[in-house]
Amino acid sequence: MTAVRDALLLVLLIFEWVLIARVLITWLPVSRDNKAIDLLYTITEPVLAPIRNMLSRSRFMNNSMFSMMDFSPIVAFILISVLRRVIFVVFNMFYY
Repeated sequence: MTAVRDALLLVLLIFEWVLIARVLITWLPVSRDNKAIDLLYTITEPVLAPIRNMLSRSRFMNNSMFSMMDFSPIVAFILISVLRRVIFVVFNMFYY
């Protein structure tokens, strides 16, 4: 049971590092034609696109100075943190 928990946590950790790499890449003048950059976008976009869509429909982000910035990675990090905590709680319920 702990192997499943550890595997899930490892997947979340790897995704966090991929997300960090994507955020850092956006600050650099790198072409999207690069295969590694395309892989980063392919991995992270299915998670970031729905978050970005939800944020764009919110009243807070609509027509404000914050609409120029992409807060979806920050929300994704918060959701990963919550998911990590839920995994710990659920697996600890079954472990003890």
